[in-house]
Amino acid sequence: MTTLSKTNRDDPLTDDRIIPLDFNSINKVPESHSWSHLDEPVDNIQTHDRRVSPIPVIDLASPNAKSLIANACEKWGIFQVINHGVPFELVKRVEFESQKLFALLTHEKCKVLKSGEKVSGYGMVPISTHFDKCMWQEGFTIWGSCVDDAKVLWPHEYQIFCDTMDAYQEQMKLLTHKLLLIILETLDVTEEEEEEFNWVLSTNDSYGPLHLNSYPPCPNPGQALGLAPHTDSHLLTILDQNGISGLEVFVEGLGWSRVQPVEGAFVVNVGDLLHIFSNAKFTSAMHRVIVNQSKHRISVVYFHGPPVEIMVAPSSKFEKPCFKSLLVKEYLSLKAKHLYEALSMVRA
Repeated sequence: MTTLSKTNRDDPLTDDRIIPLDFNSINKVPESHSWSHLDEPVDNIQTHDRRVSPIPVIDLASPNAKSLIANACEKWGIFQVINHGVPFELVKRVEFESQKLFALLTHEKCKVLKSGEKVSGYGMVPISTHFDKCMWQEGFTIWGSCVDDAKVLWPHEYQIFCDTMDAYQEQMKLLTHKLLLIILETLDVTEEEEEEFNWVLSTNDSYGPLHLNSYPPCPNPGQALGLAPHTDSHLLTILDQNGISGLEVFVEGLGWSRVQPVEGAFVVNVGDLLHIFSNAKFTSAMHRVIVNQSKHRISVVYFHGPPVEIMVAPSSKFEKPCFKSLLVKEYLSLKAKHLYEALSMVRA
């Protein structure tokens, strides 16, 4: 049983923490979704001149790509990549299929609802359980094959959706492998350190879900959040923003700053496990998603981490590790229960 399945079993969610709103049927933000304690007004991002963060856009074909990635991982914990090798046509097909899924009526999507031990399917993001308020968001998670869920949604026309998502996941694995090879080089971890090299790069039985996010237009964006502030738990996240602003990263000295979409680029951010492996050299980026009043924002997120039975620890390159060794599944369980305190709980 996976760690996430066990967590869901031990801490079952009530329906109002699983089932997103029927966003098409409401014209105001309900109390359940009103974040009145936001640190600043979240204005309509289509018209408001929000701070744009200086997150680097890195050309993977550039001879300076390695040093730029190292600097971005240390300084920001997040960067964008172009010339990454993922076919543009495939990205557009994934966006189209995602839009087709979220265009279904709510009662249709709820036929494949995540609940109990079912970690694939439709519903809210897992971090929802940590907050009193709900987020202006709906999602669809794919762990491995999505055939079973897709057959329920489109009994006779499921194959195109599944083939598209399968092809995209394969491209994400290739891109993740490429990026991690570069990152390991910046830490001077070589193939001679076979054990460390292999667990970081492993794609077999890895923690690698694909998550489709939908952020519908919001009648009052100043009262709602698409995704609450958090860091990601794994090694790397690769995000397609689909050309619409919404992602913000917390930058020391600047506060919350928008990550401006770049045509053809993916956003890459460091997760907690890479923060641990780098002995805190690389930053695990705190980020959130805001919503807007006029456009339906859809994003596609790939998460990559090692198999849950792998032991994670700072690289042996570091003489004074500042984190304890623990199994991946142990850290994921800590994060599922404690969210913001999880990293501090594994400090050496």
